[in-house]
Amino acid sequence: MGAVEQRLAELGLSVPEVVAPLAAYAPAVLDGSRVYVSGQVPMVDGVLAEAGHVGEGEGLVSPERAKELAAVCALNALAAVKSVAGDLDRVERVVKVVGFVASDPSFTGQPGVVNGASELFGAVFGEAGVHARSAVGVAALPLGAPVEVEVIVHLRD
Repeated sequence: MGAVEQRLAELGLSVPEVVAPLAAYAPAVLDGSRVYVSGQVPMVDGVLAEAGHVGEGEGLVSPERAKELAAVCALNALAAVKSVAGDLDRVERVVKVVGFVASDPSFTGQPGVVNGASELFGAVFGEAGVHARSAVGVAALPLGAPVEVEVIVHLRD
């Protein structure tokens, strides 16, 4: 087990199996020293962990729960990275994170939700996990997911 997976274990986490594509795309593409990860939804053991729009109120996914689900998306992104890089210890830097939040029209807390992914990358990679980021509210996501995260990482040779 490498250092990155050891840090995950210390956090009580492990790299899951790569989420199978929902359509005609690859989970991740290696291009030179960069890995481009397709948008990852919060799938756990092949099942969407939760569906719905994020916001405050009955029938909505709470921002706190959505933040947890963003961390699940980040773990799925790490699985995709590992599938093409072979070893997460090759990750030199998390370069960019884009988070999409299926938002109730009145919800404006997308950055707090996407912090679930950002904080996980920081906990796992330290300074190398600090990245550029966008957090975008959208009307709907695949399978009704409340959050989706895509990532670009730079690898060591």
